[in-house]
Amino acid sequence: MRRKFRRALTPRKRRHTRVRAKVSGTTSRPRLNVFRSSAHIYAQLIDDDRGHTIVAASDLEKDVVDRAGEKATKSAKARAVGEVIGGRAKAAGVESIVFDRGGFIYHGRVKAVADGAREAGLVF
Repeated sequence: MRRKFRRALTPRKRRHTRVRAKVSGTTSRPRLNVFRSSAHIYAQLIDDDRGHTIVAASDLEKDVVDRAGEKATKSAKARAVGEVIGGRAKAAGVESIVFDRGGFIYHGRVKAVADGAREAGLVF
């Protein structure tokens, strides 16, 4: 008889599942999702009702590099990602959002994205 092994979830995935059980974006208040890899950071505004991404930004884009600078630290680039996504959200008519930290601890680069988005005028 063959055994079926279930792959264990990483601690971040487990935390993300818990967070997503409580956090959902709507058309009026989309979800700001943050993903942090070891080298880069990405952010998306997602309307979960329709299943659409409204706007997105990452530290690989020219807008973010111009704002943060060529030799900027990862935290400075993360803050710039927050500012850029905040500006794009305002242009799309979004004022208020729900923050989804993606299972990452609200610290460092994830916090920098949130601070940049707040600085750009988003309310959460």
